[in-house]
Amino acid sequence: MARQATDSIARPRPGTLFLVSTPIGNLSDLSPRARDVLRDADLLLAEDTRHTTQLLHACGIKRAPGSMESLHEHNERERAPRIVELLRSGEIVALVSDAGTPLVSDPGTVLVREAALAGLPIVAVPGPCAAIAALSLAALPAERFAFEGFLPAKAAARRKTLQALAHETRTLVFYEAPHRLREALEALAEACGPERPASVAREITKRFETVYRGTLGELALRAANDVDMARGEIVIVVQGAARETAATDDADVDRILRILLAAVPVSQAAKLAAQITGRARKELYERALRLSSPRDE
Repeated sequence: MARQATDSIARPRPGTLFLVSTPIGNLSDLSPRARDVLRDADLLLAEDTRHTTQLLHACGIKRAPGSMESLHEHNERERAPRIVELLRSGEIVALVSDAGTPLVSDPGTVLVREAALAGLPIVAVPGPCAAIAALSLAALPAERFAFEGFLPAKAAARRKTLQALAHETRTLVFYEAPHRLREALEALAEACGPERPASVAREITKRFETVYRGTLGELALRAANDVDMARGEIVIVVQGAARETAATDDADVDRILRILLAAVPVSQAAKLAAQITGRARKELYERALRLSSPRDE
């Protein structure tokens, strides 16, 4: 009986760029199709060749010497034109990141754009993605969501980013470094309110996978006292703002604050406005201070 062809990159379409998702922890999550592409592509592009070499060895995949090279944020613009020419010549190229789905907070955007502009075939080999896995585990609304990647590391930039997102009605998904988890959760609680439902997932698909669920205030407090919470790869998922809260625009907020400021001190006005609008008390306190200053009278 003839052996049925299973080669996922059989050559009817020469010059294809494959975007291959790889495990984020559990090696069993590498699909048979991904395994075939990683084995048979003419050139394998890896964010970190050392990391990908370990993955190939662990999965029993052998490649010819010299058939893998790096593609990361520091060399992608330089190497993309040459890789596009290789694709034009008919070579099969596969792109992987260190883990998960390429281009999701990982390099590859420049190469994919150049390949698309050149009219070359681009094929996704779907698989693990920490953002999607964490969203499915969060027990929060998942019908509409916004993936925001990593928050800025500096406090001022992070605060500005979160103020802009505080009234987003879609569920928000963030990646975060373990050593910044506490600060990120505190900043989220400040911007979105401590009662906003959220979750923190760490080490997804790995031995110590854990999902913490609660309000942002509860999660920030736990992160301050539980060292295990900040171990490994972390994804934060935050429920979106209520639609009626998001509908309260800045002009309405200022009108509410002016009414309150006519009767109560700044701190009390901010507290009451927070209860009325659902916005963060700190933001409203700063607004109230500006509105109560002489130049705004």
